[in-house]
Amino acid sequence: MIELRGKAVADAHKARLQEKVAAIGSDVITMAVLLVGNDHGAMMYADFMEKTAKNFGYRFVRTQLSETATHDEVYAALMELNDDDSIHGILPLMPMPEQVDTEKLIDALNPKKDIDGLTTYNIGLVTASKGGFAPCTAKACMAILDYYDIPVEGKHVVVVGRSQVIGKPVALMALERNATVSICHSRTADLAHHVRQGDIVIAAAGRAHMITADMVKAGAVVIDVGINELDGKTVGDVDYEAVSQVASAITPVPGGVGSVTTTMMLAAVYEAYHA
Repeated sequence: MIELRGKAVADAHKARLQEKVAAIGSDVITMAVLLVGNDHGAMMYADFMEKTAKNFGYRFVRTQLSETATHDEVYAALMELNDDDSIHGILPLMPMPEQVDTEKLIDALNPKKDIDGLTTYNIGLVTASKGGFAPCTAKACMAILDYYDIPVEGKHVVVVGRSQVIGKPVALMALERNATVSICHSRTADLAHHVRQGDIVIAAAGRAHMITADMVKAGAVVIDVGINELDGKTVGDVDYEAVSQVASAITPVPGGVGSVTTTMMLAAVYEAYHA
């Protein structure tokens, strides 16, 4: 069994990206996050992205509003980031307080600065195979398969999860690579039967240990996107200990998709700089 660790993938992509960044000379690439409220996870991610971006040589702008900020105040803050030509990529961090209409907010984001492919405009471009920014976690899944020379063409890829940021876009990416793709979810009848058909299983449903060993066929490749807390530990959507006895290759959690996602985000900011 091969453990598909993300660090090697991230390091390879960072090295290539660092060369591209160095080639632009004295220009400064800038990433911004929009953070509203006190959500612990969002604040931790903002801190992590700030450290990562700065270590890479990017400028980092954090716009943080209080838990009581109105929708109009958050919208105005986003417009300010949209209109600032020195800022190349913007990431609105979720969740936001309930008074903020996040759908309206996201679609007000300048698509050319939408580094995580959240806007309807970019979703449409990705769906139509016409470019656009795709969600970074979905790109990370494909980057891992590519780095470890796991072929996608002609394979049956089973995606468990149908979110706009992972399930749907990664299914489309696999389809573009000439895979046969099935999308399953929490309401799929006889989920185990469908997952067992997968040569490659991408688990992104957000449920701890949802995918068990009896659901995975021998020799399958398993990409675990999930990040859940179980008994005080961070675990994926896949029961790693059991499934690793069956799969030919599997990503660990933590240490798998997450670190690659961060690198894809840095690459998207670079792309936005050139947009």
